[in-house]
Amino acid sequence: GAQTARRPGVTVDSSKAKTSLEALKISLRQLRWKEFPFGRRLPCDIYWHGVSFHDNNIFSGQVNKFPGMMETVRKITLSRAMRTMQDLFPLEYNFYPRSWILPEELPLFVAEVRMMKDSNPSWKPTFIVKPDGGCQGDGIYLIKDPSDIRLTGSIQSRPAVVQEYICKPLLVDKLKFDIRLYVLLKSLEPLEIYIAKDGLSRFCTEPYQEPTLKNLHQVFMHLTNYSLNIHSGNFIHSDSVNTGSKRTFSSILCRLSSRGADIKKLWSDIISLVIKTIIALTPELKVYYQSDIPAGKPGPTCFQILGFDILLMKNLKPMLLEVNANPSMRIEHEQELSPGVFENVPSPVDEEVKVAVIRDTLRLVDPLKKKRKDTQLIDDYSYFSLHHCKKCCFSEPSMKDKQHKHRSLKLSLKLKFYLKLGSCQSPEQAPGASGELAAAPPSPEAALPSLCLKQVFPKYAKQFSYLRLVDRVAALFIHFLGVKGTTKLGPTGFRTFIRNCKLSNSNFSMAAVDILYIDITRRWNSMGIDHKESGMCLQAFVEAFFCLAQKKFKSLPLHEQVAQLVELCECRLAALHGKRLLWG
Repeated sequence: GAQTARRPGVTVDSSKAKTSLEALKISLRQLRWKEFPFGRRLPCDIYWHGVSFHDNNIFSGQVNKFPGMMETVRKITLSRAMRTMQDLFPLEYNFYPRSWILPEELPLFVAEVRMMKDSNPSWKPTFIVKPDGGCQGDGIYLIKDPSDIRLTGSIQSRPAVVQEYICKPLLVDKLKFDIRLYVLLKSLEPLEIYIAKDGLSRFCTEPYQEPTLKNLHQVFMHLTNYSLNIHSGNFIHSDSVNTGSKRTFSSILCRLSSRGADIKKLWSDIISLVIKTIIALTPELKVYYQSDIPAGKPGPTCFQILGFDILLMKNLKPMLLEVNANPSMRIEHEQELSPGVFENVPSPVDEEVKVAVIRDTLRLVDPLKKKRKDTQLIDDYSYFSLHHCKKCCFSEPSMKDKQHKHRSLKLSLKLKFYLKLGSCQSPEQAPGASGELAAAPPSPEAALPSLCLKQVFPKYAKQFSYLRLVDRVAALFIHFLGVKGTTKLGPTGFRTFIRNCKLSNSNFSMAAVDILYIDITRRWNSMGIDHKESGMCLQAFVEAFFCLAQKKFKSLPLHEQVAQLVELCECRLAALHGKRLLWG
């Protein structure tokens, strides 16, 4: 007890936790960490924010949000990032539905649908329209034809994504459902990703039928959003994880396994989907990160829990619906006691999944983990020494004999202790009855269950490293940004990139470089993405880079063109850096 009391505890500022507060409090109690619910004048080890990185001004410690994450996972930005990866690796990124961005791609959407219908008259598609900044099912609707898009003034002020609707989902109890999986992005550089071993399955509340003009507007049949279905008279709150309108994902896997489904392959496909999605998002995130936390300057480190919404098709292929920067971590739901009178009631399903995710995220980012491990080794050794030396210290022989015996025994114990550690035998396993090594008191960590989060990257990095092409393009973009804290490349920076990488020649003059910069930048800026800064954003730079790659390596597939140009630029910049060091 005295040893535990002396150990420094991790401090957590929960003053901005918002709806995740209850789950966070339970997690901190289980970990025996110190919570500061109203903030603290001294710095804390961890800051738990409810919305974004900028909820508080933080200059040290760790924050549970990345700067720019909310912007990066918005529906339009996510669709653009996925489309870039689909252009490079179409087969690897076929888990994301075909998407168009409104209003700027409305003519393209109309033309492509007409062309596909002409080539295949039996094709009767359904599309789903999702507002860019919408959440909890707000503003989502289904259409059968591009002419059904609600062309009101709001489409200009509130852009949207239109996607092919997945008409043949897997059904359980004749109901459509989706999966909310929790993914921890522990580190951006180096990239470190963990996936929770369990998640939530959110069910529709009306039996599913394929979309027709008659049932298109039945949201309780087609939309799985919990915040919509909770208002249905058919919604079932259950204390069991296996029944009701919200269940654990593991309970669904058990049912699928009993039907003979290949659960190992399903998990493998889900892990692949998650890693590929994060790889698509990291380039944009790195630009935001260097803007808020410039390299070489003091600042906090970041981690974040993301909510992946995944739909299983009939053939068990997982499809990505969206990624949530702020997945709900509430562990209670509202229950109407009488008309207009509500009470918060605990939700066992939510608590089982969400508390484990938060608690084990904290265990993984524990800033005192190494220090605590070293302290535990010293404490264990001290305990063993004290336990085995008591007899010799209080026996009858002379002081000289006693000191000699004490030293010998202590050295022998030290050797035994570290041999035990070397053979991976914990103190708890050490035999005590035979008089060798007695068991030390267990640490608080020993009382906790095994981690519910499984590392998937860098564990499977070799299988996916070839996909990180845009990451390398983003590194070039950041290299030439020049001014720290900016997210857009000016014309001078773009010209310097071309010059230093020696990409201009007689067929592609610097005047042509300027025209390319102006054309692409003007078009991206007209989309109204970000008017706070002028210049070329990362997505515009990626488009320009693809143009340059296609000019330089005409006969190759796009991903090989881009890979060759990236390698060329990296080699020429490395050579230039070497020359500068030599001149220095």
